[in-house]
Amino acid sequence: MARNFGPDVILDNPAFIHETALVYGKVHIGEGASLWPYVVIRSEMYEVRIGQRTNIQDFVMVHVGALTPTIIGDNCSITHHCTIHGAEIGDNCLIGINSTIMDGARIGVNSIVAGHSIVTENTIIPENSIVAGAPAKVIRTRDNRIANMMNAHFYYENALAYGRGDHRVATNPAYAAASAELYALLTAS
Repeated sequence: MARNFGPDVILDNPAFIHETALVYGKVHIGEGASLWPYVVIRSEMYEVRIGQRTNIQDFVMVHVGALTPTIIGDNCSITHHCTIHGAEIGDNCLIGINSTIMDGARIGVNSIVAGHSIVTENTIIPENSIVAGAPAKVIRTRDNRIANMMNAHFYYENALAYGRGDHRVATNPAYAAASAELYALLTAS
């Protein structure tokens, strides 16, 4: 696993951490989480918490705010080139490519932040929202839980595969079976 970690980093059995990830300060990485190439996480004060099965994708920067920690829930996908700065993201959220979530902002559970959005300081996004723009605004309300959890599941399975040296998880029949099983479970409840 990664070597570029400070002494206060707690790893709670993550699925995969790429060797280029840089993680310093009081940071907790949850079970089954993954950090992809060139992720940077810093916490000189407060803390950063990454939830279970959450994926922090390539080139994401996570930092604490001047007055706020950064808390990212379970089953979240923080996609390529995002900046998460002193914000709170609820469970089962998808943060689109190149989005910025600023100090004190809170993203409600099961939400989607569209790519290139900027969620400004102290903005509160209700659960089950789709937000877009700069500054980001709610453009639709919909329960995104299943779609967002399935996306996080793909990254979880992909992380396990990368840990084994398999870079083509989508072609593996075991992945298809696990995905179908999870989808059936989620849609039955």
